[in-house]
Amino acid sequence: MRLGFSTNGIGDVAPLDAVPILKDLGYESLAITPDRHLLDPFSPGLAAETGRWRSGLDAAGFHRVMETGARHLLDPARKHEPTLVSPNRTDRDRRTEFLVRVIDLAVELGAPVVSLWSGMARDAADDETLWQRLTSGIGPVLDRAAARGIVLGFEPEPGMFIDTLARQEALHERLGRPEHLRLTVDLGHLECMGERPASALLASRAAEVVNVHVDDMVACRHEHLPLGTGDVDFPPLFAALAAAGYSGGLHVELPRQSHRWLETARESATFLRRLMQR
Repeated sequence: MRLGFSTNGIGDVAPLDAVPILKDLGYESLAITPDRHLLDPFSPGLAAETGRWRSGLDAAGFHRVMETGARHLLDPARKHEPTLVSPNRTDRDRRTEFLVRVIDLAVELGAPVVSLWSGMARDAADDETLWQRLTSGIGPVLDRAAARGIVLGFEPEPGMFIDTLARQEALHERLGRPEHLRLTVDLGHLECMGERPASALLASRAAEVVNVHVDDMVACRHEHLPLGTGDVDFPPLFAALAAAGYSGGLHVELPRQSHRWLETARESATFLRRLMQR
């Protein structure tokens, strides 16, 4: 497993400038969230920016994955909207187009994994209607990922239509268990959603994990906390990932700490190394 950091937790500096600093701290992987200021898939200058990023990441020897959770990239007024379960078909198509563009960007950056989630149910549609929206909207995304050799890591997210490991598994079943649809797991989300016993649940799915977010949390509160300040029992979760042979990044995801990103990176690296040495 590799020490990893997320660009959504880097503030006050250009994220690419932070890469050599993170490397000096022992990090080896970066979870990249395209946004208005960073590898915007709709920007006319994307090709040149992508070239700079690939060169910088290659020089640092960094593994990389792509995230798709920018808060306001698609809509400046509505956080994380539109999504794959939005009421309006045109809105859902906008999210699908974005995801397809990120898959193409991942290929250009040399990132093997793209992470995604369902979105929140914003209307009174019944459960089956929401399932239909999600499965139909993700269809073109699955097709593009398969065609371009990209693995999708679907993340259960508190408050969203797919919010637990069990519902992510149900989605996988509905889609016919495509090989290139796997699992992104946020260790804090297991605590937030009360998924018990967390280590056993993770162990049962760990072979499917292609991307890991690391943060601390307490039950029933979706707030990413610095490592060691919440209730997550990390050692058995790390043991489950190690036993399954997970070798990807353990990406620290603390966006609310972006104003002190360097201190957070140092503290998190120390915390993670202790766990990884057990």
